[in-house]
Amino acid sequence: MFFLIIYVAIFVGSAFVVTKLLQKGIRDYTSLKTVTFGDESAVTPNRAAGVISILTIFLMWGVFTGSSLLPSFLHAPGPFKGTTNFTYTAQVEGQAPDDAEVTILVHPRSEPAEAPEVAPGDGFAKNDSIAIAQWRTGLVRVDKNDELTKKDGARVIAINGQKIAPGETVKTADGAVTLSDKGTPNFEPAKGWQMEPLYLPAPEQVWSRSIQILQEGFRNFTLLEHLGFSLFRVVVGFILGAIVGIPLGYAMGLSNWFRGWFDPIVEFMRPVPPLALIPLVIIWAGIGEAGKIILLFLAALWIMAIAARSGVSGVKISKVHAAYSLGASKWQIMRHVIVPNSLPEIFTGARVAMGVCWGTVVAAELVAAEQGAGMMIMTASKFQNTDIVIMGIILIGVIGFGIDMLMRAAEKYLVPWKGKG
Repeated sequence: MFFLIIYVAIFVGSAFVVTKLLQKGIRDYTSLKTVTFGDESAVTPNRAAGVISILTIFLMWGVFTGSSLLPSFLHAPGPFKGTTNFTYTAQVEGQAPDDAEVTILVHPRSEPAEAPEVAPGDGFAKNDSIAIAQWRTGLVRVDKNDELTKKDGARVIAINGQKIAPGETVKTADGAVTLSDKGTPNFEPAKGWQMEPLYLPAPEQVWSRSIQILQEGFRNFTLLEHLGFSLFRVVVGFILGAIVGIPLGYAMGLSNWFRGWFDPIVEFMRPVPPLALIPLVIIWAGIGEAGKIILLFLAALWIMAIAARSGVSGVKISKVHAAYSLGASKWQIMRHVIVPNSLPEIFTGARVAMGVCWGTVVAAELVAAEQGAGMMIMTASKFQNTDIVIMGIILIGVIGFGIDMLMRAAEKYLVPWKGKG
C-alpha cells in the first residue's frame, strides 16, 4: 500500500507539473476540433508522461532496494545492521528475579559472522550473544548457560523491563522480541522498508548478471540463443494461428452456416487458458518442439478468429450497398470493402494474440525445454536466482514491446484509414 501511495503521488505531481506548468502556454487548438469520445486517432501518448513513467518505476525500484545508482538520501530505510542488545528478566520460584543481557550481531546474509563474546555477568541468569542475518530471526536459548534452567522452573517474564508471556511481542530499539510457546525469546531485527535481495535485487545486480550471462551463457546456450528459440516458437505459433484463424473468422462473419457451426467451438475454447491445454498437448504431440508450437498456435487461433469475425461484422452495411449500387461483384466487395474495413480489428487482435503467445511461451517451455527464455526463468527460480528471473522478465517484456511497436507501425502503414470512418 505504501508503494502504491508513492506511485500515485508521483503520478499526480508529475501530471500537474507537466500539463499545468511546463505546457501551460502550449495549446493545440486544432486537436480541439477533432477530439471526441471514441476517436482513437485523436488521442496520442504524451511522451513526457511515458518517460516519467519509466523513470518512476526505476526510481522506486532503486529506492526500495538500496541501489548504489541512487544517492543514499533517496534510499528507503534499510534493514538494521550492527550490534544491538536487549535485557531479559528470568524468574524461578523461591528466587528473586534476575536480569541478563543478550547481545545480537546482525550481519548481511552474504557475510557470515560469529556471535560476539560477552562476559557472563553475575546472578543465575547469564549474559548471552547470537549472530543473526538481516531479514532473519533467531531463537535465543537464554538458559543454555544459566545456572538455573527451564528444568529448574526458570522462565522469562520480562523484556527490557516490560512484562511478556508466551506468544507476546515486545518492541526493542532495533527489532522485536517474541516469546515462543515454550518460553524462548525469538529476536527479529528491524527490516526497514527495503526489499530483501532474495525477493527483489537492485537494478545494478540485475544488470551485472545480465552482462555475465550475455558473456558466459546459461546452461550451455548463449542468451541470444535462448531469446531466439523463444521468439521462433512464438512467431511460428502466431503465424499458424493467424493463417487458420483469419479465414475461419471471415467465414464465420460472412456465412450463417459457418457461424452456426464454428461459433460454439470458438466461444467454448476462447475462455480456456492455454495453460490448461498443456497436459492434453503433451499427450497428443509429446514434449518436443511440436507440442510447444501447437500450444502457441492454439493460444493465437481463437483470438485471431474472433478478431476477423468482429472485423467483418463491423463493416458498415451502407458501404456494401454503395458498392453494389456501383456494380461491384461479390469478389470486388470482398476485396475493396470487407477486407480493408476489417483490417483494423485484425491488427488489434494480432497484437493481443502476440501478447498472449509471449505470456504462454514461458509455460510452453516448462516441459522438457533446453533452450528459451521461459526455461531460463523457471530454472533460475528453482535456485532462487531472482536476478536472472527479473532479467528474463524484462527481456521478454522488451522484445514483446518491440514486436508490438513494429505491428503498430505496420498497421499505421498498411491501414492508414483506421479511425477515419
